[in-house]
Amino acid sequence: MTMNPESVTFDAGLLSPVRAGTPVEEAVCDLAWLQAMLDAEAALARAQARLGTLPLHAARAISAAARAERLDLRQVALAGRETANPVVGLVQAFTRLVAEEHPAAAEYVHRGSTSQDILDTGAMLVGVRTLRIIRADLDRSAQALAVLAERHRDTPMAGRTLALHAVPTTFGLKAAGWRRLVLAAEQRLADLMERGRLPVSLGGAAGTMAGYLEYARVGAEEPWADGDYLERLVEMYAEETGLAAPVLPWHTLRSPMADLAGALSFTAGALGKIAADVQFLTRTEVGEVTEPFQAGRGSSSAMPHKRNPVLATLIRSAAHQVPLMAAGLMQCMVAEDERPAGAWHAEWQLLRECLRLTGGASHTVVELAEGLEVHSSRMELNLGMTGSRITSERIAAVLTPHLGRAAARRLLNEASAAAEEAGRPLHEVLAELPELAGRLTEAELADLCDPAHYTGGAGALVDRALRQGSGG
Repeated sequence: MTMNPESVTFDAGLLSPVRAGTPVEEAVCDLAWLQAMLDAEAALARAQARLGTLPLHAARAISAAARAERLDLRQVALAGRETANPVVGLVQAFTRLVAEEHPAAAEYVHRGSTSQDILDTGAMLVGVRTLRIIRADLDRSAQALAVLAERHRDTPMAGRTLALHAVPTTFGLKAAGWRRLVLAAEQRLADLMERGRLPVSLGGAAGTMAGYLEYARVGAEEPWADGDYLERLVEMYAEETGLAAPVLPWHTLRSPMADLAGALSFTAGALGKIAADVQFLTRTEVGEVTEPFQAGRGSSSAMPHKRNPVLATLIRSAAHQVPLMAAGLMQCMVAEDERPAGAWHAEWQLLRECLRLTGGASHTVVELAEGLEVHSSRMELNLGMTGSRITSERIAAVLTPHLGRAAARRLLNEASAAAEEAGRPLHEVLAELPELAGRLTEAELADLCDPAHYTGGAGALVDRALRQGSGG
């Protein structure tokens, strides 16, 4: 069997279904990265033109030509093998393109710049554009989870610790908790975008910006003081790209990448928590929730009776991968000299996968949250599995003033064991104990042992969470 070379090199998402076909794929594909680097080149020319160190007509020509579809993406990629990064080949191809239409403008392409400035700025542009998609998804998910939390504010279910029934809770509180995680993730991404933590990269060959200064002296309409020019150039570049203006060049000060990695890792983990809960609650023997139905989804190749929790599985797969890749980006902070050989280069694919997987997960959790089916009757049935023993904490608290803490605890342990062995409700066993004669009636004990009457402050906690609109 022969294969088309393009089908060999194109990553269709075969091994990464969580992001296959989602909006984030287009935002982080090779063409998007190429366009982001061209946008960085064009913005640099415009910034220099605004400061009078590059002809305005050249900046306009460069900006007009900066369209990724006009370049041979594969050839730019292959050229990167000769220089260990894609920018050198990109600049050569782009310069030829500009020269074909505006020969006089071609000499101003990439003026005074270096590969890392363009690639890092392009990476930040890809990051910002992708975060907009992810944040929109998180906002939709938070709204859907708020609806679930309000609707099921008082729907009792078994709270579970270490996989076993603990005390009753409500599904509303669980959904409110999911929402808080989603809001917290969205806030972290917002902080990156709105508080200047995703900056342009402008440092020149070794972080001194010497090339920018030298070309400014050659092309300036009027002389600039070095410090003034550099500060204004960074400001203008930031305005042209929509990114932040850094205090210093960050070629080997990789906090922007680390910040992005950390926020994406948190986001993937937050969504993974929701997925893990849904996977447990949808188990056959639990059956308290079901993923939204879509014909054909979740079917097993061998077992026709199964409908697998596909959405939660996809989300969880991303949550397991992103923190590992984010750790790789953190490791790249250990960068020697003014540009490292390998550490910088290792970031690109790790960042793309973090963005792509987190974006795929955020897109998937929208459908999960908006369509999740909650089976309150099954929750009620599961609450009764222990014959009210799930309320033993409450009974112990009520009996302590009458018997003392140690005696109440011992009595509850013995009564719970007897109820389990006999298969009887706990309140019936308690009512027969001589130690409680004349203290509590069987009706009072039955009410105390009703799991639905022992959800603590769950309702108030849900109300409190829904009143607050941002994560923490």
